[in-house]
Amino acid sequence: MSWFKRKTKGITTTTDEKKDTPKGLWYKSPTGKIVDTEELEQNFYVSPEDGYHVRIGSKEYFEILFDDNTFKELDADLTSKDPLKFVDTKKYPDRLKAAQEKTHLKDAVRTAVGKSKGKDLVIACMDFSFIGGSMGSVVGEKIARAANYSLKNKIPLMVISKSGGARMMEAALSLMQMAKTSVKLAQLADASIPYISLCTDPTTGGTTASFAMLGDINISEPGALIGFAGPRIVRDTTGKELPEGFQTAEFLLEHGFLDFITHRKDLKNKVNLYIDLITNQPLRA
Repeated sequence: MSWFKRKTKGITTTTDEKKDTPKGLWYKSPTGKIVDTEELEQNFYVSPEDGYHVRIGSKEYFEILFDDNTFKELDADLTSKDPLKFVDTKKYPDRLKAAQEKTHLKDAVRTAVGKSKGKDLVIACMDFSFIGGSMGSVVGEKIARAANYSLKNKIPLMVISKSGGARMMEAALSLMQMAKTSVKLAQLADASIPYISLCTDPTTGGTTASFAMLGDINISEPGALIGFAGPRIVRDTTGKELPEGFQTAEFLLEHGFLDFITHRKDLKNKVNLYIDLITNQPLRA
């Protein structure tokens, strides 16, 4: 009966002996599925219960795409300035410093070169955790430099977009990155160097209006939000009700804006298969 009744009345466990469940052991997907975080990581950060692709950043994408997670980071220390002396609820330099301390990133994109299935690949991957993945002058400059590296060394380029759009704290300077990156990608096209664009959740604003939709092949992950303006703005501008699933990857695929949607576990194989096909090289196993 002692299993059901206390032999000693009152709580006998001291406070310092109590054990708390460590944070981060479980992940709850938007559909309510509970997944062990270790299992989630082993499944390419995709919920095995419902196939939901959890938002991840450059660290995880580099792990997935580069052989043995081995790569050389390009322009790692490039950081933004504050030419406009912008202030909203806080000064822009203070916001940058806070984001850098919180994320351990310098800005919203990291670029690197390494082997993927045994061949060189340059990857520029955006991080949504850094000020919403916003595109400022550093993002545009690093993508442009990554394209230059691809051009100089004749290596395919892949850009992984995950962004809320242009960075308002840099105003017109952020919008100028649309033209800068587009020109560099056009130079890659002229040199017949493959450029693959992967749109992940979310890919919006000026990012969508520039490099995210300029790939030789444009691909996405399942369920990703992809668009320019938000649904409310589109509805108010057009005066029409939007169809169901508007701005999802599946809707864009159906209407010809994407070439295909791929599960994250197949991403590395499919990207390299495309590169082999377009460069007329033997297919890698």
